[in-house]
Amino acid sequence: MNFNHIDLDNWERKEYFDYYINIVKCKYNLNTNIDITELLLKVKNKKIRFYPTFIYIITKAINQNKEFRISFDKDDILGYWDYINPSYTIFHNDDKTFSDIWTEYNEDFSVFYRAAIMDLEKYKDIKGIKAKPNTPKNFCPISSIPWLSFTGYGIDTYSESKMLFPTILFGKYFKENNKVMLPFSIFVNHAVADGYHTCKLINDIQQISFNTEEWMNI
Repeated sequence: MNFNHIDLDNWERKEYFDYYINIVKCKYNLNTNIDITELLLKVKNKKIRFYPTFIYIITKAINQNKEFRISFDKDDILGYWDYINPSYTIFHNDDKTFSDIWTEYNEDFSVFYRAAIMDLEKYKDIKGIKAKPNTPKNFCPISSIPWLSFTGYGIDTYSESKMLFPTILFGKYFKENNKVMLPFSIFVNHAVADGYHTCKLINDIQQISFNTEEWMNI
């Protein structure tokens, strides 16, 4: 996993990055619904699980958009990763807590899906915030609240954070006008991505969900 330094002096976004990192420290949420009608049918027909499948879709879209792979390295130098890995939550029914696990991303859906299923099974009973150790530096947090079809969601931290990756949440899908819709929320650091970039990412997620024949090789 390569980390590519950004040449700040020649970066078209330098002024915007400086403004939103140092002057107006701004982050924002966007909430929408993703049409998963056909995706859900394909998942059910193939008898695979929706959760790791949609995590793959999100991660694939992020890896198509450099803005959402930007971070600082250990020396606080700005750059972007060749790709990111999903860090996602699992829920423990017995005590109603959750844990984070992660899976190495692979462009090949069948490879990623098998690895995710193995991780979900291996760590399903491990308690604590970090069930799977050694989360890589190139990760994106993804969560699900399958108990609620929400219309809005907001998150922020009270302390200073150098986190530049997006934080993503999706909820309980519902039917609307003969379609199955999935509530989707993304929390973005404005220093690295504007509304255009975030809308493009969301539209990419939608298109990947539509075009399963291009990647669903199970």
